This record gives sequence, C-alpha cells and structure tokens, in this order.
Amino acid sequence: MRPLIGRMVVGVVWAGLFLLTACTRSTDEGVGGRHPWTQPGVLRMATSLSPNTLNPFLSTQQVEALIQAFALDPLVAVDENGHDVPILAAAVPTLENGGISRDGLTITYRLRKNVRWQDGAPFTSRDVAFSYHAIMNPATTVATRHGYDEIARVETPDKYTAVFRLKRPFAPAVHTFFAHSDAPYYVLPAHLLARYPDLNRIPFNSKPVGTGPFKVERWVRGDRIEYVANDDYFLGKPKLRRIVVHLVPDENTIASQMRAHEIDWFSAATPRMYPQLRAIEGVGVRLVPMNANDAIQFNTKRAPYDDSNVRRAIGLAIDKPLLVREATYETTVPATEDLPWFMWAFDPKAGTTARDLPRANAMLDAAGWKRGSDGIRVKDGKRFSMSLAYRSDSITDRNRGVLIASMLKDAGIETELKGYTTALLYGPPGTGVMADGKFEAALQTWYAGSDPDNSTQLTCDQVAPKGFNWSRYCNPAMDAAQHAALSHYDRPTRKRAYATIEELLARDAPYVYLWWPRQIEAVNSDLKHFRPNGIIENWNAWEWSI
Repeated sequence: MRPLIGRMVVGVVWAGLFLLTACTRSTDEGVGGRHPWTQPGVLRMATSLSPNTLNPFLSTQQVEALIQAFALDPLVAVDENGHDVPILAAAVPTLENGGISRDGLTITYRLRKNVRWQDGAPFTSRDVAFSYHAIMNPATTVATRHGYDEIARVETPDKYTAVFRLKRPFAPAVHTFFAHSDAPYYVLPAHLLARYPDLNRIPFNSKPVGTGPFKVERWVRGDRIEYVANDDYFLGKPKLRRIVVHLVPDENTIASQMRAHEIDWFSAATPRMYPQLRAIEGVGVRLVPMNANDAIQFNTKRAPYDDSNVRRAIGLAIDKPLLVREATYETTVPATEDLPWFMWAFDPKAGTTARDLPRANAMLDAAGWKRGSDGIRVKDGKRFSMSLAYRSDSITDRNRGVLIASMLKDAGIETELKGYTTALLYGPPGTGVMADGKFEAALQTWYAGSDPDNSTQLTCDQVAPKGFNWSRYCNPAMDAAQHAALSHYDRPTRKRAYATIEELLARDAPYVYLWWPRQIEAVNSDLKHFRPNGIIENWNAWEWSI
C-alpha cells in the first residue's frame, strides 16, 4: 500500500461510527417551525464539568477542548465523515500535494491569507512558530509535548508558510500538530503572548483572543462562559449570535432545565441521564461513538499494583457486559482494549469482555494473596484493600465503582471508593491527583484523537509530569512497538505495530479497559447543522443556527 498520512482517517472508520449515531433519535434539522421556547440566534449549552483554563496548552479535560474550540482554531480539523478539513491551513498537507516530503521529514503548511485575530491583528506563520515554541517552553506547564517533541524546528519562509522540520518521520503529524489529536492544541497569537516568559498564569487563560467564530465575552467562574459572534470570521459570518455555556455541576439540574427548555444543548451527559433525556419533547439525543475508553488505571509504582498478574486478575474478576447494562443503560460498548472497534488499528484478538473468576482467583493465589477468615485476601499480614479513585461529580463513576467493588469482593479484594472532583482528579502536575501519582487505582475516561496513536499514555518518556502516562507504566518493548507505529507512514506496518502494542497491553495490564463510550448529546431539535465528529463536537460551530 502506498504511504498515507494526510488522509489517515478514512471513511471506513466514521461509516461505522455514524451508523450507530443514526440509531438514536436524532434531529439535525428543525421540523415544523421553531419551538416557542427557542431563542433565535442564541445557543444555551450546559455541561456538568467545569474548566480550569481556556488556554489549550494547559488543558487536561475534554470539556476544555470543547469550550476552547468556539474561540480558537486548529490548522486542520476533521469533519463528521472523518475527512480532514483545512481550517487555518489553506490545504491539508499530503504526499500528493507536496505538503509532506517523500522522506517524511518535512511538513509544509500553506496558510490562509484572509485570517485575522479577534482583535484585528493579521494571522501569520509567526503565530504558528510561536505556538510551537510556547508548547516546548520548559517554563510552561503544558499537558503534553507529545508529537511536538518530534519537531526539530519550525521555519517561516514567508508570512503564509510554516515548515515543520522533523527529527524523524512521525506518522500522525498532520493529526497531531495543532489538530484534533488526543490533546487538541489550537494556534495562539504571538503578538499578544510572546512577551510572557511562560503562559501559566496570564489573563489570556481566562479570556483568550483567537481566530475562531466566537469571542469570549466573559467567564463567570462556576456559573457560565459567554460568547458573542465574530462577524469577521474567515470561514463565514456565524449564524448564531451568542452562545452561553452554563456550568452546572448537578446533572439532575441540567435535565430539569432541558425539560423546562431553558437549555438547548446538554453536552456529554452521563449514561444515567439517557432515559429521561430521550423522553423530553423537542429534544433529540445522539449517541456519538468516540475514539475513547473508560478504564481502571493502576499506579504501577505502588504495590501490589506493580505486579502485572495482580492487575490482570483484577481485570478477569470484572463482568464488563454487566457493568455496561447496569451502569450505562447500554449506551456504551464493552471494551476489549483501548482502541474501539471502528478504528483501523483495532485488534479483535487483543482482549476479552468475559469474566473469568476461577482464573482470577488462581492468579491471586499464585501471587501469594491468600483468603483470610472473612474472605478478604492477605499477604505478609496486609489485607488486599484497594483504594479506587473516582470522579465524585459523576454518578456513573460512583455507580460503576460500587459494582466493581462488589465484583472484586468475589475475588477476595476489598475496595475503598475515594471521590475527587474531576478538576482535582484530572488536574495538571502539581495539583492533579493522577498526574502527581497520589492514587493506587482510578476510574479514568480517556478521549483520544483521529489517529490511533496511544503513546501519550504508554511510553516511558510520557510518564508524568512529562505527559499523560499517569500509570507510570514503562516497558522497553512497548516503547519499541510505539516507535514502529509512529515512524512508519504505511498502514500495514503501523497495523502490525499496533497489534504488538495491544498484545503488550493485555499482558502487562496497566489498565483494565471497561467500555468504549458513546457520547450522549441532547440537543434542541431546532439546532441545525450540529454534526459532531467524534472528537470535538463543535468543529463547525460557525455553521450552526437556531
């Protein structure tokens, strides 16, 4: 097969994805005229998750990437059919158009010439180069430098050309560099930010100036973020006039607001809300498959979770189909691995969803954990009591934690549920429980990008605080397989590498993958042209109307 990179995401991936989306009651176009409760031109959105920052380089939460995308733009996005879409780039770099060199070491972006920042300053290649240097600035606490650390330098031969010179071939380049990756970074303005020694604590982080279709008007922390239309947006004047993002920690409150038609879009609702949201008049509910997974993540530097046999035994003691039925109303799909079934790198032989309690018991016995008089296992005088961290602001996490605790008790493991807010559990190094390694095991939801690249969680050089390898898992064999997957552009070679990666994941078990989520999006049926792509729901927000 000829080398591919510019169109790495192909229709077969999203074909299966949107067949599933269509199975839910979906209303892309308003019918029968506008509802009386709809406010023309005003989108009222609600989320139960609260952002820590509006600066993408500092983000650690999926909700932050979503909210930031109203005001900020990538070089390249992905549409609802999985096709690459040039945004700040005038064209998507490919081998065919010369944007990717034959040796894979040079990526050239031709930039649009009609783009201005929301303060009127022109967008140029200087902004792209600055954004790269800001990410690589060791003084800035970025979430990850994955991919960007493969860049040797960024050249700007003219105002509308940015040339990325790579240290080595990097297959996911176009889907990583200021794109819809697992850590979506958008281009930031050099003329406003270059004067700062770092970006950690600057006014921009609360009120960014972007090139996007909407301007941040105000952020009332803990309450709402308000946007107004950027009428000079280079892809066209937005049809919406205002967007108000309501930050409501209680999902029951959001559901009540949806029933009262005070909210038009409930983003990323948890599964327990699904039955009642489907019953609301004038609301369409979509199940959008994501390149994402929900898992138990182990801190592999803490005993007994430094023993892969113990970790595997815990996985075998869990009934994943039962979890999906009881905790998610079957809105999710039982997982065998991290990569979901619709990704081209998915390996159907990698793992299993079946519970095998006899085997789990045998493995724990062999590891020296013997049952005590009360049925809980003991080794060297210490009870097997696992602290399982979860998001206290997620009822789904709490419910699945209770179910998992019951299942693990059958294997002689006692489980203590320990709740943290999402912002604290997933926070950056210095404040985040997982980033700082202050956990034994944790329930985690991970959203990836348009490429199967999963190295940010699995390679030695991404161990926190350098990246998202919060499990502290480090295996030279995994690093070698990841290198093969990332350094070759031809898909057969990459697919073989990912088969090895998934085999190692199943053997070493730094995670127990529970299910693949389908994001629940409840929207006012008057909202038109809402076409989530499975990574960033609002990639085409300038086209939306209500």
